[in-house]
Order: sequence, then C-alpha cells, then structure tokens
Amino acid sequence: MDENGFWAMIEAAWGVAGGKAKPRQRLSEGKLSEGRAYALQEVLEEEVVPALLERLDALSADELLEFDRILERKLYDIDRADIQERTDGSDDGFLYCRGFIVGMGRAYYEAVRANPDRAITDAECEQMCYLSWHLYHDKFGEMTPSGISRETCSNPAGWPPDSKPDAAPDAAG
Repeated sequence: MDENGFWAMIEAAWGVAGGKAKPRQRLSEGKLSEGRAYALQEVLEEEVVPALLERLDALSADELLEFDRILERKLYDIDRADIQERTDGSDDGFLYCRGFIVGMGRAYYEAVRANPDRAITDAECEQMCYLSWHLYHDKFGEMTPSGISRETCSNPAGWPPDSKPDAAPDAAG
C-alpha cells in the first residue's frame, strides 16, 4: 500500500456510491454550495465509508496498517490553524472535518491543503478518522504506535503558539 493505493481505495469506495465525480470536482474548485457539500457528506457517511470498510476488511495486516499510517499522515498534515479557522472551532469537530476532507478524495484534499478557503464549515466524517484503526484492532489486535497523532493540535508546524483553539489541549502541558 502506497499513497496512490490509498487514494485508489477511496475512489473505488466512491465508485460504489456512483462516483459523484462532478459534484466532488466542483467542491474541489470551490464551486459547490454548502448545502450540496452536506449532501456529499451524507453519501460519504452512508455509502462510501461502508464500501471502504468492506475493501479494507480484505487487506492483510500489513496492508491495513499501511493504509492506516497513510490516513494518519493525511489527517496530521492538514492539522493546521488556517484550515481549522475555516472548518470548526472544537478539537474533535476539527478532526472530524479533516476526516471529511480526506474522505472526499485526493482532489479535494489537495485543494484544501493549497487553499483552506475551499474547506466547508462543519462538514464532518468522524468514521473516516479511525476506520482502519478500529478494523485493525478488531482483526489483529493492538497497533504499534507510529509516532504521530491524528488528533487536533498535534502537528506543531500547523499551529503557531497563539493559534490553538480554546478547546484544544496545550502542547506544552
């Protein structure tokens, strides 16, 4: 499993839900209304995540671990104050917004990384954040920690000292 395989698995799961290529592309371009983005959120939660779970269930322990490590890194890399300002104020809410961003696929993820204004306020997908971690735990037991965290404010490069949301823990203490 590499990054291309990671994104291909997400795209294959979207394929089960009809792909929704046009609205997801419009979302990436910043041309989709929030209402339609929330409709995509519903498809992500109700159709895409179950299809992705089914595909992940067929992976070996090593492949599933690799998928989870890539997911963790993707969530970590967009753990940034400038993205959080656009999405949600709480630490859990921002994690779930990052789950939505990853779950929408590579084009949207890259669009938000490049331009946080492309993010949608309160569009969330909690399931996406720990899907592979829970599956790995259920099938194979505990995972060896990777050394990074998907939790909000864990990426010090994304959070200047005075930019952390009030609900997030202080990294120093």
